[in-house]
Amino acid sequence: MRRVFFVSLLAIAFTGYGQVKPSIIGFSANLVDFSASVPKVGKVEPGFSIMYWKGLSRKIDFSLRYNGLFTDFNKTQSSSSGYSNEFEASLHGRPINDDHLFSPFVTAGIGTGNYGNRWAVYAPLGGGLQLNMAGEGYIFLQANYRLSLQSGNLDNNMFYSLGFTSPIGSPKAKPMAALPPPPAVEVKDRDKDGVPDSADACPDEAGLAELHGCPDSDGDGIADKDDKCPNQKGLAKYNGCPIPDRDGDGVDDETDKCPDIAGDRSNNGCPIVKEEVRKRADYAAQHIYFATSSAVLLKKSFTGLDEMAGLLKNDRALRLYVDGYTDNTGKPEKNQALSENRAGAVKKYLIGQSIEENRIVSAGHGAADPIADNKTAAGRARNRRVVLKLDYQ
Repeated sequence: MRRVFFVSLLAIAFTGYGQVKPSIIGFSANLVDFSASVPKVGKVEPGFSIMYWKGLSRKIDFSLRYNGLFTDFNKTQSSSSGYSNEFEASLHGRPINDDHLFSPFVTAGIGTGNYGNRWAVYAPLGGGLQLNMAGEGYIFLQANYRLSLQSGNLDNNMFYSLGFTSPIGSPKAKPMAALPPPPAVEVKDRDKDGVPDSADACPDEAGLAELHGCPDSDGDGIADKDDKCPNQKGLAKYNGCPIPDRDGDGVDDETDKCPDIAGDRSNNGCPIVKEEVRKRADYAAQHIYFATSSAVLLKKSFTGLDEMAGLLKNDRALRLYVDGYTDNTGKPEKNQALSENRAGAVKKYLIGQSIEENRIVSAGHGAADPIADNKTAAGRARNRRVVLKLDYQ
């Protein structure tokens, strides 16, 4: 009967296939019942095991284990140390593959142990349940009826074990079958520019990939189909055309302070006021008079201011800047107010002569920027002044 069991177990080993259990080591806690001449539970004694398992096939494992038993069992009645050593080699057959969560198994093997001062050989026969912990190891629950092959030194006994193991090597992965190459897909590109027709905004004109397959004749980064000036480099905000120059003075509108009047590049695209006109403005400014300590214009100022109004009417692109100044006599805040009021009086007079208000800018500066020494009466008189400046910007 024993021979039939071993032969059957070995036969199963060669019917397994596929991936096998890697080498694993583990530990278990054990209970042994030496009083069991038949399979039953009687008086149990504790012990432990150190185990090594290795798959022989997908359904057969081989194991080696050392058992340490804390027992006084001694059938010969000789002295005992209270500890026994056992060594086992076993085969374990499983009806299902090793990769299931739970896998029952049957066990058959051979073992030997010392009990007192005698050694005895036995055959562990039984089974158990294996729990697969997602490839990180296994938990084993076993129960073996251990058949004594030397009844003079050892009785048949029951052995119970609960243990865990961990891999010491990784199983070889089954090579994956090579995937067939994907079928060739014909890509249509009518204009042969490297951009497929499905993504080409200009499929019949060879163009650039960064412009979705459209050409750019002037190289300004704007596709010809969106470029109002396809043969002149330009800017996107001008629809591909160069920066405009409305007055044609060579200064583009973006930097031209006078975009509607042809001017000079040195004056930000504005015309340069003629020297003769500047002198007439200076003359008019030198003949502006006010009542003492007030902003009331005296009549002798009107001749020069009327001439200024005439200049502004003759050239409607001109603008006038009026700046008022005082000497340093008196409190600064009063001087500031007086200078502002005097500049404002000049502006008001010119508006009364039909000059548009937005063409005249007035400002007061108090006693700032003196042009003469305020320590003398003549110097203070020169510092009390109005400056008129004509410009096109």
